[in-house]
Amino acid sequence: MTTSKILATALVVFTMLMGGAVTAQTKMVGGAAMYPNKNIIENAVNSKDHTTLVAAVKAAGLVETLSGKGPFTVFAPTNAAFDKLPKGTVETLLKPENKKMLTTVLTYHVVAGKWSSADIMAAIKKGKGSYEATTVQGGKLWFKMDGKDLWVIDEKGGKAKVTIADVNQSNGVIHVVDTVLMPK
Repeated sequence: MTTSKILATALVVFTMLMGGAVTAQTKMVGGAAMYPNKNIIENAVNSKDHTTLVAAVKAAGLVETLSGKGPFTVFAPTNAAFDKLPKGTVETLLKPENKKMLTTVLTYHVVAGKWSSADIMAAIKKGKGSYEATTVQGGKLWFKMDGKDLWVIDEKGGKAKVTIADVNQSNGVIHVVDTVLMPK
């Protein structure tokens, strides 16, 4: 067997073991491949940059929802984004007695439908520089461009930069953000 055949076979076996084919649509997030044929939860649990978000989703009881049909657009804060919150905030939100507040914060990061960055940018252009969306939580988010950067503005005036866009999932799309978005 030639070296190229051995490498090709090894790649096929590796891909099968990883649960999907690495395609042009597959993106790396938190050191893990995000497969477009897997749902939001199946992919998010593999990202080392989203362990806090995954723990929060589990604590809020949203695993089943975000594993569902969707489609959903999720603005997924990284662990570093959660670290920007005042000391003790995450620990407080994860307490069982604060499940309602945690659910409010998390569902504020979700918009119904599958909105690619191109879709959002087209809406911004149509809106003459700004686009307003309603979250699953019922609050509002605003989207703007600054040069080539896509920004999300929350109801408290906080700004989150989209650091990785268009991470396609079987039930929607994830856009990684560098700041936790906060509703009123």
